[in-house]
Amino acid sequence: MKTDLQIAQEANLKPITSIANELGIKNIEPYGNHMAKVVCDTSDLTGKLVLVTAITPTKAGEGKSTTTVGLVDSLNSIGSKAIGAMREPSMGPVFGIKGGAAGGGYAQVVPMEDINLHFTGDMHAITSANNLISATIDNHIYHGNELEFDLDNIVFQRCLDMNDRALRNVEVGSKKTRRNDSFNITVASEIMAILCLSKDMMDFKERVERILCGYDVKGKPIYLSQLGISGAVTMIMKQALKPNLVQTLENNPFFVHGGPFANIAHGCNSLIATQHALSLGEVVVTEAGFGADLGAEKFCDIKCRVGDLQPDCVVIVATIRALKLHGQVKFEDLNQENVEALIEGCANLEKHIDTVKEFGLPYVVCINRFLSDTEDEVSALSNYLEKSGHRYALSEVFEKGSLGGQELAHEVMSQLNEASDFNYLYEESDSLMTKVEKIAQKAYGASSVEWSPQALEQLEKFKQYGWDKHLVCMAKTPVSLSDNDKIKGAPKDFVITIRELRASLGAGFIVVLTGNVMTMPGLPKKPAALNMDIDSNGKVEGLF
Repeated sequence: MKTDLQIAQEANLKPITSIANELGIKNIEPYGNHMAKVVCDTSDLTGKLVLVTAITPTKAGEGKSTTTVGLVDSLNSIGSKAIGAMREPSMGPVFGIKGGAAGGGYAQVVPMEDINLHFTGDMHAITSANNLISATIDNHIYHGNELEFDLDNIVFQRCLDMNDRALRNVEVGSKKTRRNDSFNITVASEIMAILCLSKDMMDFKERVERILCGYDVKGKPIYLSQLGISGAVTMIMKQALKPNLVQTLENNPFFVHGGPFANIAHGCNSLIATQHALSLGEVVVTEAGFGADLGAEKFCDIKCRVGDLQPDCVVIVATIRALKLHGQVKFEDLNQENVEALIEGCANLEKHIDTVKEFGLPYVVCINRFLSDTEDEVSALSNYLEKSGHRYALSEVFEKGSLGGQELAHEVMSQLNEASDFNYLYEESDSLMTKVEKIAQKAYGASSVEWSPQALEQLEKFKQYGWDKHLVCMAKTPVSLSDNDKIKGAPKDFVITIRELRASLGAGFIVVLTGNVMTMPGLPKKPAALNMDIDSNGKVEGLF
């Protein structure tokens, strides 16, 4: 089979003006022939909202983005006016392990090369806006520190859209103002979170003013409003706040906008893009990062609260390969048939189904089929799901495009008419400690939560200023339901350890770091960048 890049390069794309015209969008700012920034009326959000999530991810692959794109194509192929909305890729993972993040096979958003690289410049704008804040903080310090910043207590961090472990701990400043600092990856920055949770430009500006920069020498918080640069930061973000419109390989509309990670941020595309899609389509398909324990939990508990949204159906993506890994099969043995391990691995799937049920939402399990899956394995998983009373469908969109996802599309459409009893895992009035415990127990299956002395000290400080009433954004390894990335399957009676708290007051949540999770990833020993190249004609190779 052709590579994802080859398939994308051979696609017959429509001009982006045609895609916009078909949607009835009049305000369009093209970036070349196949990408555009758009603005439309979002006062009437009539579309049905479908959330795509997954089991705990593995290196075997789950195909959540591929399923999201394929479902949009499949829904359109059966007569539903469907629009997609998902996150922008970060260049860190593109050049690291993951490679491209625009779907795969015959279920991709295109132009794939541009989307995975600079796209319309949103990531650069976010990075620049973020680092203007850091530069202004250090400029205050250099010119006499009128705000009396405590150099050991500055909490706002620089960022870069690249995996670079060398930037986890750095020194900045001159001899008299030297201090320790660190970088986040751009997709874990608070500016990214604010972009994705803002309703409009003025909401963005107001949120920026609430950013916590650090503390003064008396221990009093210093907010960005005191720096006087909220207008400048918003000006940098003027274009980035507009959603990006692209298309699928089958010329169906797709918004790709905003890109926070779900393990260290809230993992959802922008609220603005989702609102645009809901105002234009009958069905909107969106995704949240990693498994239901991370992305779906944050989608419901954070994004839905902020945007007054409610999913009408959830698609839970699972692959036979990943389930076998959760059933303790070694990676190198995944191509060998193993029904027993497959069924054992279903314990992980059941936990994610339980999490979706905690939110009171209808769901469909998507069996995302790989070429290596045997008929006996597909039959065994189908029988398991049927006997367990789970709605499910087989998807082959990677290999067949929309024709391979029509079974899933019909199941989703039938679920859109089902009654739901949507609720959150915690109440906003709960204490921060209670919110964390409810997430750990309901979404992860943990028995209890332990807090480090540092986290408890921070919690007491946050209580003084009322910050403990904010929403919670858990930072946890994505490859385990626990906070230990070595534990697969569906562990029981484990403890979640809270290491540190970070106040993202502009975003409106407290980031709760667990275990050893990092907000600046590193590159692997052999990064994906080693396989990439470009020839004299500008043709890209190795981007996947």
